[in-house]
Amino acid sequence: MEKERKKQIIKLCVAIITFAIIIILVATIMIRYQVEGDKNMPFNLSKIILISTAEGNETEDEEEKSDERWNFNVEQNNDVYFYIDKNENYKGEEKTIKSVIIENINITKAPAKGEIKAYMPNSTEGRIYDNTEEYLVNEKLEYKGATESNPQTLEIGRNGGSALIRFSNVSIGKYTSNKDKQITHDGTLLKKIDITNDEAKFTVSFDLVITVENCKYRANVSLEMPCGDITEEGTCSIEKTDMSDIIFKRESL
Repeated sequence: MEKERKKQIIKLCVAIITFAIIIILVATIMIRYQVEGDKNMPFNLSKIILISTAEGNETEDEEEKSDERWNFNVEQNNDVYFYIDKNENYKGEEKTIKSVIIENINITKAPAKGEIKAYMPNSTEGRIYDNTEEYLVNEKLEYKGATESNPQTLEIGRNGGSALIRFSNVSIGKYTSNKDKQITHDGTLLKKIDITNDEAKFTVSFDLVITVENCKYRANVSLEMPCGDITEEGTCSIEKTDMSDIIFKRESL
């Protein structure tokens, strides 16, 4: 009787230890997933390029016009390029991109001066962007999977490509003068309206969502803009290839 009772106790201890090990393993996997995200995606965000500059746009308000040689609103522009490529190490059924969406845009740190707005690429011939109401991004910007990438039609290659968006400070200041014979439309305009690089700085965050067959992958991206010291350099750019801080997690459709 005593021997049988000991056997039962041993079995119970083994069961408890086994259960505890399973719980620890599951918890470890879950914590690792939260920290590292999905490591077996069919497509990877391989590169982000950010280009920062500024330009002046003639005022359309008749009351603000004057006899000055120069009279325009200054806008500080930040163009973001996302490059999404096939994951050569992907283990699973071959997938294609159905869409890439930029949504949940949030200005987590506002600039000292101005107002930030997001714009989609221009759908007409000419400049890539036209900072007008027609091209404002409100709730989200969606690129549909296609044969190849085409920003004007909001399409991205099914087997990989690029997606674009612009974040602009549209109310950073006005420039009125009759002293300058020529004006360079770049970041040096900020000095002419007494805006420092620090006063122009802001941080934007948003979700980048890559949708393939049967599932989608979501990551939050946070970027500080403008990059570099555009008040001195005029136009600055950075290329981000280290994506360790951008964690994609799988979601069901």
